[in-house]
Amino acid sequence: MADGATADPVRVKAEESGFGAEVTGVDLSRPLPSGVMATIREAWAKHAVLSFPDQPLSLDALEAFTMQMGPFGEDPFIAPMPGRPNVLELRREPDEKAPNFGGGWHSDWSFQPAPPAATILRSEVTPPVGGDTLFIDAARAYDDLSPTMKSLLAPLRAIHSAGRPYGANGLFARETEKRTMKILYSAEADKTHPHPLVRTHPVTGRKALFVSPTYTVGVEGLTDMEADAVLGFLYKHLLQDKYRYRHRWREGMVLMWDNRCTMHFAEGGYDGHLRVMHRTTVAGEAPV
Repeated sequence: MADGATADPVRVKAEESGFGAEVTGVDLSRPLPSGVMATIREAWAKHAVLSFPDQPLSLDALEAFTMQMGPFGEDPFIAPMPGRPNVLELRREPDEKAPNFGGGWHSDWSFQPAPPAATILRSEVTPPVGGDTLFIDAARAYDDLSPTMKSLLAPLRAIHSAGRPYGANGLFARETEKRTMKILYSAEADKTHPHPLVRTHPVTGRKALFVSPTYTVGVEGLTDMEADAVLGFLYKHLLQDKYRYRHRWREGMVLMWDNRCTMHFAEGGYDGHLRVMHRTTVAGEAPV
């Protein structure tokens, strides 16, 4: 078979808004030819969130697909799987009472100097109810701002930190309920890192709002009251229904999203049911 050829053509079915798409006709359990990878990369850049149904991957295959997208990102504050330093198991047992992991709007690890470009999540055990993942199109949300607001935001740098969830006195440190996942909260999480509040995508050139209620703790040069006013408006703007995509999971599905132009939120609603996901990240670049 020639490089780039596949037994079945890759098909990309986009959501009506263009934000989010389903990819079929591809087998992620095997190394992908360059032509197929080019199609996937093009679709990812265009739609930001890609789902791949019916992909019951082994952990080896999940890691191999991740490495085809790029080198592994660094995943702090959560213990990886034994012998798998680049794979996180997001597991919640049926009897757990602690809040579901990821239940706050965020872009993965935005507090890092070079946050991950992609997050890849595979569904191993999917509950019969709940557990949707919601996404926000932060690029279209930026596009819809007035020219005056864009000019106001252009020079601003948002301050990011993992302290609220993972700090020495963060949410996880104060938890009293049992949690299967091992959270490595520490004072290291309280460090801060600034990024442009509006970042430019390195592939598409589109600008997107790069803030989140979970990891953004201020804006350089603004007082707390001023930063709260700016960020509060942006969150209200971002979280409008017209910018949302709701992803409903099926067992054996792989989801890949672009952290550079999206926020996401993991819904609960599956108490009493086992849920198991495996997650990797693809290294990114410093936001500009």
